[in-house]
Amino acid sequence: MSLSVMLQQLASGMVVSVEIFVVTLLFSLPLGLLICFGRMSKNPVIRGIVSAYISVMRGTPLMLQLMVVYFGPYFIFGIRISMGYSLIAVFIAFSINYAAYFAEIYRGGINSIDRGQYEAAHALGLSKKQTMFDIILPQTMKAILPPVVNEAITLVKDTALVSALAVIDLMKATNSAVNRTTSLTPFFYAAIIYLLMTFVLTLIAGRLEKYFSRYDAKEEW
Repeated sequence: MSLSVMLQQLASGMVVSVEIFVVTLLFSLPLGLLICFGRMSKNPVIRGIVSAYISVMRGTPLMLQLMVVYFGPYFIFGIRISMGYSLIAVFIAFSINYAAYFAEIYRGGINSIDRGQYEAAHALGLSKKQTMFDIILPQTMKAILPPVVNEAITLVKDTALVSALAVIDLMKATNSAVNRTTSLTPFFYAAIIYLLMTFVLTLIAGRLEKYFSRYDAKEEW
């Protein structure tokens, strides 16, 4: 296998990995916020259900969740699994898994906001919705940015798990290239690609941190 062919194969796998990464974030970030609100609900039933969901998602391996989502329709409902379902199963499993982690990050960020912020908003006549979305969440974003970025970096590496479902991501393409070339060179190039992806995430995080720094209470005072 020539170098150009190998790089094309790795690039094709990288596109799939990036697609999984982007789709997972698009669904898990807003879903995590909804789960966070459920976790903080005053209704004990809703709070209990959401807490159980978070415990299951965080307490079981992502690989196990992938297998359940992929094989579940067949073993539970007798639905035949098509080849195209593999990627859909990946999107579902990754989204519901990472939503649980993001929910706890959101909750920690919201709880870190001083109680005086709520009281000041109430004194200004703001509703609970206005207080949450106009006052609390903007300040929360800066506080939760580091753990969110850490989860995003972990997500980049976790995309390698999807090769177990015959999804041709970067890791699957790399293994295929290694088998064809009988060389460790594809692993070297794959490592560079993963490092570049995490480096880009770090740069974006730095820009976002500067943007949200305007909500820093110290700077305002």
